[in-house]
Amino acid sequence: MKQLYIGLAAMFVLTATGCNKFDDDINKEPNNPEKASATQLIASAQQSLPDIGSAFDKNASPYGIHYPQYISGTTFTENSRYNTVNFNFYPIYAGPLMNLQEAIRVASNPNEGPVPNQIAVATILKAYYFWHITDRWGAVPYTDALKGREDFTPAYNTQQQIYTDLFKSLDEANAAFVAGSIKNDIIYNGDVSKWKKLGNTIHLLMALRLSKIDPVKGAEEFKKALANGIMESNTDNFNYVHLVDKVNENFWYTSFTRLKRNWFAVSKPVIDYMQPLNDPRLPVFADKNVAGNYVGLEYGLPGSVSVVINNISLLGTALRQQNSPVYLVTHAQALFAKAEAAKLGWIPGGDGEAKANYDMAIQQSILQWTNSSNGAAEFLEQSQVAYNAATGLRQIAEQRWIHLFMHGYEGWAEWRRTGYPLLSPAPNNNSQEIPRREGYPTQEIANNGVNYSAAVSAFPYGGADNLDSRVWWDKP
Repeated sequence: MKQLYIGLAAMFVLTATGCNKFDDDINKEPNNPEKASATQLIASAQQSLPDIGSAFDKNASPYGIHYPQYISGTTFTENSRYNTVNFNFYPIYAGPLMNLQEAIRVASNPNEGPVPNQIAVATILKAYYFWHITDRWGAVPYTDALKGREDFTPAYNTQQQIYTDLFKSLDEANAAFVAGSIKNDIIYNGDVSKWKKLGNTIHLLMALRLSKIDPVKGAEEFKKALANGIMESNTDNFNYVHLVDKVNENFWYTSFTRLKRNWFAVSKPVIDYMQPLNDPRLPVFADKNVAGNYVGLEYGLPGSVSVVINNISLLGTALRQQNSPVYLVTHAQALFAKAEAAKLGWIPGGDGEAKANYDMAIQQSILQWTNSSNGAAEFLEQSQVAYNAATGLRQIAEQRWIHLFMHGYEGWAEWRRTGYPLLSPAPNNNSQEIPRREGYPTQEIANNGVNYSAAVSAFPYGGADNLDSRVWWDKP
């Protein structure tokens, strides 16, 4: 598996040239491309974004959605019982990250530019992928990774080192943008103002991750990102929009409609939280059962249990259309972060500012998920929802958990950081607690054993390479 660190970007970008999501007119001969442009490499990296919700394997059952207990398995329940310990990060490095590294190199070539906007966009996407990786595994190859033949066995950087460098990279990207747009952009259609706001919003959300481990640094980075300009409306959301065609369809459409697999029901914890509040988002998240009721499926059922599909609520039909979008970083998410930052004293305004941002976050979340503001005012008036200074941090965390529905790895990260909502481990899992991190790919022991062993021995809170050890910011 040494190919993880070999420069194979050209091979991966060729999958993008046949996709109708962006132009391929940069090739003199479409059937025999001479080389990939920076924007084509960026577009190829963008195509991997929805895979964040399915563990970078569209042919496998997703894992991230199970950790924060968004989904319960109806047929194969191993994922919700945490049976898999080691997960493979190789495809992320060899695919989107290698493409982005090559895009930065190509755009930086004097014969090609330099093109500041291309480099800035590639830098933001690279930071987003590395943020995802380090929040799942902790210490990972970073500084020495993506060097191709120069280094087959890269050392691991600590998560603290990675976060520090990602903050720096996002600062540089924010400062680098110039007037103009970029081609082949399948996310924002070349609008670099939206890319700039995305980079700063990622910076803001990363800063909040430090609330337990380094609140001083967290507040500093948070205020910097806020001053640089974050998302201002749902039109700024970082969404991956699928297409009405087989090659570019939503994963859940493939699973439910094309493969006829009713394997994913909305969990009992989600429906039990939302239904008593008449949450306007529930009809989007879940379908009613044949009796016309919302019934969540118990989480972590043993594999021997037979589920009667007609009795439970499957994942909502609206979320599994062929062209259903995947929400990755959103305006409401940033507003929840601002609400928490105000409550923590990171930004001025105290509980008044926390309430204002909390209320707006819920309103924008309802608008995002339902395409309407109907019901938002009534929802916020309920005593269990209305902001209360005494329980503010918990309310913010729980409503953020609902908002992040189906973005499992992000919901899981926020659960690890805040402890909310109060979730119980799956009951049929040999006493395994809810995971705190994912184990490294088993191939690393053979391919990069010295650096792998050094990383494990340096875990910030001790432990083994398993699901129970904690990443750096997840301070006990």
